[in-house]
Amino acid sequence: AHYYSRHNKIILLHDNARPYVAKPVKTYLETLNWEVLPHPPYSSDIAPSDYYLFRSVAHGLSKQRFTSYEDTKNWVDSWIASKDEEFFRRGIRMLPERWEKVVASDGQYF
Repeated sequence: AHYYSRHNKIILLHDNARPYVAKPVKTYLETLNWEVLPHPPYSSDIAPSDYYLFRSVAHGLSKQRFTSYEDTKNWVDSWIASKDEEFFRRGIRMLPERWEKVVASDGQYF
């Protein structure tokens, strides 16, 4: 039920790079009425791009050899297009569990 009540709301998770946490950006995001999830300091254990997305990309890249920028771009575009919405949703749904592990490990890598 909680999912459906938020179904049409945009939820944003970005990293803590300076451009994203600058006051003008924060102010602008508030005007959009988006829910911005708090992001802890960088840790590859909890960065969804590292533990989920890039791990999957790396698996797909393991046997690839590119000879040009265009070949690389085409492969990345094709890889993204091959993933359905559920693939990306699954990575987001895994966040709370990952965050709980970090808290339970007192911030240590696991």
